[in-house]
Amino acid sequence: MKNSTMNTVIGSTLAAAAGFFVFRAVQAKKQVQVEEDVDMRNSQEVDKRESPDADVDPAEQGLTQLDSAYRDEWQANGFPQTHREMRELEEDK
Repeated sequence: MKNSTMNTVIGSTLAAAAGFFVFRAVQAKKQVQVEEDVDMRNSQEVDKRESPDADVDPAEQGLTQLDSAYRDEWQANGFPQTHREMRELEEDK
């Protein structure tokens, strides 16, 4: 094969490879990057694990980690914990 023909083949191959890599880079840039969902409310595993405070706090016994988180949130916001507390609040209105 002639030297000029060989240069043309190599040049064409390099141009095609460069075009391919540019195309892939543009496609990767267009793709939306989404972070993994780490919210405990969407985790099946957290709803099966025992509350970490179950051995310390008697009110936490029998609760899962998710239930414990909800309980902490309710207590922080002053949400009534029992039906009796809810009735007392309704009677006060």
